[in-house]
Amino acid sequence: MKKIVLIGDSIRMGYDKYVKDALEGVANVYYPEENCRFAEYVLRYAHEWKGNGKYGDDVDLVHWNAGLWDALELFGDEPLTPISYYGELIKRIDKRLRMIYPKAKFVFATSTCVNEQMSNPDFTRHNSTIEKYNAEALRVLLDTDTIINDLYSLTASFPNSYHSDWVHYYTPVATEQIGGRVLSIISKLLDIKPNEINIENFIPEKYSNNNIGG
Repeated sequence: MKKIVLIGDSIRMGYDKYVKDALEGVANVYYPEENCRFAEYVLRYAHEWKGNGKYGDDVDLVHWNAGLWDALELFGDEPLTPISYYGELIKRIDKRLRMIYPKAKFVFATSTCVNEQMSNPDFTRHNSTIEKYNAEALRVLLDTDTIINDLYSLTASFPNSYHSDWVHYYTPVATEQIGGRVLSIISKLLDIKPNEINIENFIPEKYSNNNIGG
């Protein structure tokens, strides 16, 4: 069977089990048991997630993202990761992932839209900033064969009712939409057919609030 690795922040934690269930019997889907947080964290731990998860060297596809934490603004300060450094990190992560997953195809997901009106002034993100970070990631990946999964545009089209809070989309309808988008790209690239998931019976991973974080 095909082997797929999902790497990403708490947005990924909302759809990873959905993708895994949809590909049961079709592909083995792996992902870290934690929030992969910001880009520098991904760069530091990508090889350890592979080792701890025993993913092997024959992974067929890696779907990854990093950016929402990098664009986070704490106590009115600048974003957590300066955008020029963020671009450099995305470039280095791409290089690192290609080194540890030499046979894989790569998909990068843009960071998702947030509901700014619901945010805390001391812990906030602005969509205009997220858009700039997404653009920077796409710029540095332009010369690679990475496929882009534009989850920002997808989630920007969602009504507020799709949000489970100001950042996340853990509602059934949003899980189905985001998970479905991820599945459609993976399925096309690997020429596999996912199973249908009844969202009413779907049970997500039991992450704790501490694991999910912001």
